[in-house]
Amino acid sequence: MARVLQPKDRDVTAERLLDSSMRNSYDPDVDVDWDAPLVEGKGFLPEERVSLYGTALWDRLTPEQRLELAKHEIGSITSVGLWTEIVLMQLLARYAADLDPRSPHMHYALTEIGDETRHAIMFGKGLTKLGLPAYGPPRAVRLPAKVFGAVIGGPAMFASVLVVEETTDRLQRSMLDDESIQPMIRMINRIHVVEEARHVRYAREELVRGVAKLRGPALELHRLVTAVVAHTVVNVIVHPAVYRSVGLDPREARAVAQANPYHHETRRWMGEKIVAFLSDVGMIGGPSKRIWRKAHLL
Repeated sequence: MARVLQPKDRDVTAERLLDSSMRNSYDPDVDVDWDAPLVEGKGFLPEERVSLYGTALWDRLTPEQRLELAKHEIGSITSVGLWTEIVLMQLLARYAADLDPRSPHMHYALTEIGDETRHAIMFGKGLTKLGLPAYGPPRAVRLPAKVFGAVIGGPAMFASVLVVEETTDRLQRSMLDDESIQPMIRMINRIHVVEEARHVRYAREELVRGVAKLRGPALELHRLVTAVVAHTVVNVIVHPAVYRSVGLDPREARAVAQANPYHHETRRWMGEKIVAFLSDVGMIGGPSKRIWRKAHLL
């Protein structure tokens, strides 16, 4: 069971987060050694988190191909993460526009936008360093997301933000002390994990405040939006084109990955903490709960 927050006064929380931001933030241009070469033989993802792990297709791959597929999958995850950072900046900017510009609560929202800007640039530089394409989400997701970014607010906004941030956070944390992973990737993960912890606190408290006011159809609408976002995110983080990097047919390999019980378990593991939290605060339930099951997050 997740521990449900008892939110403090939002300006008190914001002041603490602002203080933490001043004391413990990174500059990716300085703190990531972009000039250092990649380390021969080091990995890009833990093998068990690669989408084809444990399948007959995985068994056919050489060790070099497995490394290459992992590199492209982390590139796809990074590309989607970069895109979601930009969507989050849009949401936060719209949210901050209605806040009191004198309040620490607004000041932290703007500070978070600054953090996300640096993160997006850092992810872009990481893709360049790895020599990878910017996979990103498909057009069919990008277009509806523009509408989402323009109209969604309140608990569904904060819950959606948390789904994106906390699922990727779980994966990144698992690599921080894993010396089999490329040092550059570990440092990027460290920067993101440290700074996202503040973003998560901010969003969780706002979600708890907001969901307490929802009843009936309004609650079900916010639950539905959050479930659709969660389902979409976990389905697009691994782009089918990654499989071409090791000579596999994208359609066949994606079908294998989508049916892979190891991949299902990775999804549940990535979403475990945020799913528990959202369940405890009432944001998972009702008819839309089946969408979470279909996404293999429950």
